[in-house]
Amino acid sequence: MLETFAALADPTRLRIVELLRAGPRPVGEICDRLPLAQPQVSKHLRVLRDAGLVDVRPRAQQRIYGLRAAPLRELSEWLERFRDIWGARFEQLDDLLAEIQRNEEKR
Repeated sequence: MLETFAALADPTRLRIVELLRAGPRPVGEICDRLPLAQPQVSKHLRVLRDAGLVDVRPRAQQRIYGLRAAPLRELSEWLERFRDIWGARFEQLDDLLAEIQRNEEKR
């Protein structure tokens, strides 16, 4: 999972993952949507592939990249353990804001 975090920490790779969310795309189409040259995009795609986030399949002269669900599902399951903590903190914040509003109304 650390590889997943490391790969997604780069804004360009995160953008590539967002692009692939809509479905598999050839490298050329990914390049068209990013302000980078093809060799730079290919390096980012290699990092994503090495982290297991994307698969690549050849189609004639093209390479088609698509997301792999397993690492993203693993990341989601790991984050799920923290959602209860976030929910409790938001409830505490709501209580605090309500108390501040009541105090303001009394003035």
